[in-house]
Amino acid sequence: MQDKTTEIQSFFYRNNAFVRFLGTQIEEVRPGYGRTSLTIQEHHTNLAGLMHGGVLMSLADTAVGVACVAYGKKVVTLNMNTSFIKNIGIGEKAIAVAETISKGNRIILADCLVTNTTGELLAKLQCTFYIIGDIDTSI
Repeated sequence: MQDKTTEIQSFFYRNNAFVRFLGTQIEEVRPGYGRTSLTIQEHHTNLAGLMHGGVLMSLADTAVGVACVAYGKKVVTLNMNTSFIKNIGIGEKAIAVAETISKGNRIILADCLVTNTTGELLAKLQCTFYIIGDIDTSI
């Protein structure tokens, strides 16, 4: 499958203010696959000083989103079932790797694993995305 990383990075950084706000890095993209990362800063943490669960889900949501956009599809999230396993703190890096498991005319299903830099599992997500149209990432 063709690597679409540079094209999708440019598109997301230009058009997705939330990705820019969080500081999410889009590392690798091809149709059906997305890898994103985020180094945790103070504004990403909860009351315990650990990565907020919503930040983790946002990182995973972006990984799945770029995998879907690489198909040329504009999508919205219908469901994200998240199992939180371990947490990290300020200065540590979270890595989300998403792979689609089914792509239909209207629905894309994907799994996403979020790990730290040593490969320890932080969370596992099962995601359902709804296709709302086609998208041209080259503009």
